Amino acid sequence: MPLKDQLQQDVVKHMKDGDRVALQTVRNVLGEIETREKSGKSPVTLDDAQLTSLLQKEAAKRRETAAIYSEAGEQDRADRELAEAMVIEAYLPKALSREEVEAIVENVIAGLKEAGLEPSMRQMGQVMKPVTAEVAGRFDGKTVSEIVRAKLA
Repeated sequence: MPLKDQLQQDVVKHMKDGDRVALQTVRNVLGEIETREKSGKSPVTLDDAQLTSLLQKEAAKRRETAAIYSEAGEQDRADRELAEAMVIEAYLPKALSREEVEAIVENVIAGLKEAGLEPSMRQMGQVMKPVTAEVAGRFDGKTVSEIVRAKLA
């Protein structure tokens, strides 16, 4: 089932369950999706990969906002933001562990070596492209970059 359809079905489920936080969060996310689809010169339909990226950004925004609230001493508001982030993260694919990402990076580097290339920092892009495609939203991109740098150094 497409991710957008799942979100729309869950609005009804959260209404029936009386889960106000989840209901409001899913509605906000659907609103953001609608805004993205209708913005621009012509309307578009976001695919699941684009929706996953959007959900990651929304969850990250809420975690950052929660940190700001915590620093300001507004713990109840921080808790609400974290609860919303958890609702959003439930729709994201299972995250990879650091060890799994390191194994993916090593496999890509080994594949390049078999193809006759000796990857170095100059060829970081040749390593990053297939790794990023395989990881695709299941691990932090900045950390992936750090792992690739460490393996190529």
